[in-house]
Amino acid sequence: MTSAILFALSPIVLIIALGHLLKRRAFLAEGFWPQAERLSYYILLPCLFFNSLATANLGAIPVGRLAATLILSTLAVAGIVLMIRPALRINGPAFTSVFQASIRFNNYVGVTLITGLFGPTGLALAALSNASLVPTVNILSVLVFSRFATARLGPRQVAVQLATNPLLLSSLGGIAFQLAGLPIPAAIEPALRTLGAASLPLGLLCVGAALDFRAAGTWVRPIAASSLVKFAVLPVATLAVALILGLEGRALTTALLFQALPTASSAYILARQLGGDAPLMAGITAAQTVLALVTLPLVMSLMALLVGVGL
Repeated sequence: MTSAILFALSPIVLIIALGHLLKRRAFLAEGFWPQAERLSYYILLPCLFFNSLATANLGAIPVGRLAATLILSTLAVAGIVLMIRPALRINGPAFTSVFQASIRFNNYVGVTLITGLFGPTGLALAALSNASLVPTVNILSVLVFSRFATARLGPRQVAVQLATNPLLLSSLGGIAFQLAGLPIPAAIEPALRTLGAASLPLGLLCVGAALDFRAAGTWVRPIAASSLVKFAVLPVATLAVALILGLEGRALTTALLFQALPTASSAYILARQLGGDAPLMAGITAAQTVLALVTLPLVMSLMALLVGVGL
């Protein structure tokens, strides 16, 4: 288990490190990275989600149990984070960053990792996991921003944020095509597949470019709290729900891996747009990305010992 995960993680780490090096050395113009992130977030990753969900063979995948495991465990942990907010002793905008870091996940790392482990089946599992989690974490995050951020959002603004989220829309579109049995036109599908494939390396490069290790040392308590929830509480909650629902095999492994992923760099964009604490969000993202190199193999090894989770 550990060696397989480390082997799948190694190219991810190398690409993230390359992105960080390119940014630090100013190999590309400073304006490249925001535009690359925007391209990946609004075009490339939605193409990946839509195409993989619309064309996936879901016959052998326990769709309902996997989706329920991910959604229910995320809701439970979100409630826990809200309950411990007073103990954190931080302001509202900072809490939005801790909240996002506790439940958000890095799509690029997750899809690349699961596909590397399980091949085409892994892509279908990753797409379904994204379809379950993307709407869940975005709805929860926007609602928390509407309550605790500097710029409070009204019901209409919350609805607009959700209705225009490209990852949410592409996931729902792919599911609709899958349920309706609609084929993607032969002239379009190769283009969608190619664009989707481009999202993974470009997204990982952007993750590396966004890392700011200097900021990570400034907020020890929020980073520690969010990382404890992300890498310990959320996987344990996911395992508990999975055992209750009877989820097993590769689907269980996928659920646990997705819930143990570091937070997404897109959380920084949302914090910047909706009045959160963007510098804190950048620091947490950097810290969790590094910590995940240790925690991902550790979490999966512990789960393998406890319940026999395997590849």
